[in-house]
Amino acid sequence: MTAAFATPSRAFLFDMDGTIVDNMGFHSDSWITFFARRGRAIDAEEFFRATAGRQGGEIIRSYLGEHLPDDEVAQLNHEKESVYRELYAPHLAAVAGFDALVARAKAHGVKLAVGTAAPPANVAFTLDGLDLRRHFDAIVGALDVARGKPHPDVFLKAAALCGVAPEHCIVFEDAPLGVEAARRAGMSCVILTTTLPPEAFTGFDNVIAIVRDFGELKAELLFA
Repeated sequence: MTAAFATPSRAFLFDMDGTIVDNMGFHSDSWITFFARRGRAIDAEEFFRATAGRQGGEIIRSYLGEHLPDDEVAQLNHEKESVYRELYAPHLAAVAGFDALVARAKAHGVKLAVGTAAPPANVAFTLDGLDLRRHFDAIVGALDVARGKPHPDVFLKAAALCGVAPEHCIVFEDAPLGVEAARRAGMSCVILTTTLPPEAFTGFDNVIAIVRDFGELKAELLFA
């Protein structure tokens, strides 16, 4: 497969929630509110560890029942995401150092892509709200792949759309399920500790750096 890429192009693949924007606390709050209205008490930290990177429909079925029909799941997911956008809108901002990293990557000819479990409305809310869509060569979201993380589908599709072999991709992630998805895709990973501490990522052999934000990252190592 590698032979198909005559020039070894490179790509940076960014998870969106918790990575481009530091918003996972708001996602957790919106899920907790959503489930509380249905009589389910959810522990925020455990919920994040179990679900970060999974698609909303998968989460709803795992907590409310696999029997739910698709149209009801879609309606429930729409309701939850509306709560999230209402909570996070006043705080929408990119993680520190993101703009500078993107500029350096483009100067080095690196392809840029988003690989997220977010639905289209949330992708538009974040990327268009911050005028970031223009930076990316590919955007892969919840409707573009059948399976969420830890399956590698979202990152493999993003790499393919960029025309870059998986081994020449670096994934930026904040959640163990996302790091596992990158590992299964054969990709190295940079961790942002916006949500979980470094200890949450022990045992992964594809992690090349762990930082609090993009400004802390020794970016020259990524371009070597």
